[in-house]
Amino acid sequence: MAANFHRQMPRAAGILLHPSSLPGDYGNGDLGQGAYAFIDWLVTAKASLWQILPLVPTDDNGSPYSSWSALAGNPDLIDIAGLVKLGLLEPAEIAAFDLPTAANTNCNDIRRARQPLLDKAVARFLADQKSDFYKNFCDFVNHSAWVQDTALFCALKQIYQSAWWDWPEDLRDRQTEALAKARQELSNSIDAAMALQFLFEHQWQSLRRYANERGIKIVGDIPIYVAADSADVWANRELFELNKEGTPIRVAGVPPDAFSDTGQRWGNPLYRWDKMATDGYSWWRMRVARSLELTDWVRIDHFRGLAAYWAIPESSPDARQGDWLIGPGEALFVALREVAPDLPIIAEDLGEIDDSVRSFLKSLGLPGMLVLHFAFGSDAKNLYLPHNHTTNSVVYTGTHDNDTTLGFWQSTSEHSRDHIRHYFGVDGHDIVWDLIRAALASVARFAVIPMQDVLQLGHEARMNTPGVISGNWQWRMDSQALQPYIAERFALLVELYNRIS
Repeated sequence: MAANFHRQMPRAAGILLHPSSLPGDYGNGDLGQGAYAFIDWLVTAKASLWQILPLVPTDDNGSPYSSWSALAGNPDLIDIAGLVKLGLLEPAEIAAFDLPTAANTNCNDIRRARQPLLDKAVARFLADQKSDFYKNFCDFVNHSAWVQDTALFCALKQIYQSAWWDWPEDLRDRQTEALAKARQELSNSIDAAMALQFLFEHQWQSLRRYANERGIKIVGDIPIYVAADSADVWANRELFELNKEGTPIRVAGVPPDAFSDTGQRWGNPLYRWDKMATDGYSWWRMRVARSLELTDWVRIDHFRGLAAYWAIPESSPDARQGDWLIGPGEALFVALREVAPDLPIIAEDLGEIDDSVRSFLKSLGLPGMLVLHFAFGSDAKNLYLPHNHTTNSVVYTGTHDNDTTLGFWQSTSEHSRDHIRHYFGVDGHDIVWDLIRAALASVARFAVIPMQDVLQLGHEARMNTPGVISGNWQWRMDSQALQPYIAERFALLVELYNRIS
C-alpha cells in the first residue's frame, strides 16, 4: 500500500506557529494583518511550510485538542478588523474594544470581550439576504453537512449550559420531533452559529490562498480522539463506546511509562471501530476531507492509536488499568484514499512505539516525526540522533508539547548538554541555532522549527505542558518579532541545505 512519498515530499523547511500566537489587537492572534505579515516573513525566510495546531474551537482552558467540534472553525480566530472591511462593523465600534493586558488574559475573558463585536457583525450579515456574500453563505451551509448539526449543538449548549447527556432525554437521544422543534425555536441562534462558521471559513480560505500563491503549504493537525461533550459524539452516538445515557464506557489514554507511574487518562470516548467499518469509515473520511479543505497536509496526533490503543475502564481514576486493543489499521487508510488518494498525512509516532506500529507506518508509506530534544543523553543508536534519521520523516527541534529549545537546554542534565556539545562540536553559546541547523541539515524531507526557537525564546514561551491543565496555549509573539535579519539567517540555512522547494 505504500505510496511514493519521496515524490510528494520535496526537501522543504517550515515554521510551527498557531494563529492564536500571532500578534493581534483583539485579545489573541487571529486571521488578520498579523497572519498575512507572517506569511510574508516566511517568504523572506524561504520557508515553504506553515504548520499549525487544530483550527477547531478550543475548550475553556484554550486547548484545541479538546474541542466541542472536530469539524468547526474557531470563531476566536476571526479577524475583527476584517469585519470592518466586509461592512459588518463600524470603525468606531472596534475602537471601543478594551481588553487590558490582552497577552496574559484568560481565553474565556478574551472570548467574552470579543463576543459583542461578533454578535453585531453576525446580525448585520444575516439582515442582508440579497447580497452575493449571503448567497455564498447559503452555498456553504448546503455543501457542508456538518454545519447544521454543529450549530444546533451550539445553540442547545447556550440554553442548557451542561453536557449533552444531561439535556432533556428527547434531545439527548436526538428524537426526530424534539430536534425539529429545537431547530424551529432556536433558528436565530442556529443561524448565528452558522454565520460565525462562514465568516471563519471566508477569512481562513482567503489567508490560505494568500499563502499558497506565495509557495507556502499549510500543515494542519487532527487529534485522534474527540471530546465526549461534543457535537461529533452527540450526532454520532452509535460510533462511540457509550452507555444508554450517553457517557463513555471506556476512555482513551496511555499506560504507565518512564514518564508517568500512573499513565495518562485522557477521558475521550473510544471509537467503535467495528461499527465504523460497516460503512467504510465514512465519519473518518468526512473528517479527513474536511481537514484537507482547510490545509494542504495534516498531522494525525497519537497515530499509534490507529494500530493499537489503550482502553481504560471509565471508572478507573488513572490509566494503570486498561487493555491494548487492535485499531482499524490499514483498512482505515484504504478508505481514506477515496477522499485523499495521495494521503498527505504526517504520523505523530512519538511516545511508546513498538515494532508493530513501526511496521504499520512503513506499510502505509507515511512520514513519521523526529524530535531532536529526544536525541541526547543515551547512546549512538537513538533513532532521533541526526545520523539515524530517515528521508521519509519530518524533523523538529521540538513540538508544541516540548519546552522551547532554550528552555530544554537550560533544564536538561549536564550529561545531555555534554553529549550535544560533543556531537555537534560546539560550545553551546548559540545552542538554539545549532539545533535549528541540525534539523535543516537532516536527510528528513521536511524540517519544521517552532517559531519560539527561531526567536531564541526560553521557558516562558512554552506553548503546552502535557498533564498540566491551566496556563497553556497562551504564548503570543511580540508585534516586533518578525525582523528581516532573522528571516535572512533562516533563509541562508534553507539554501545551504537545499530546502528550497
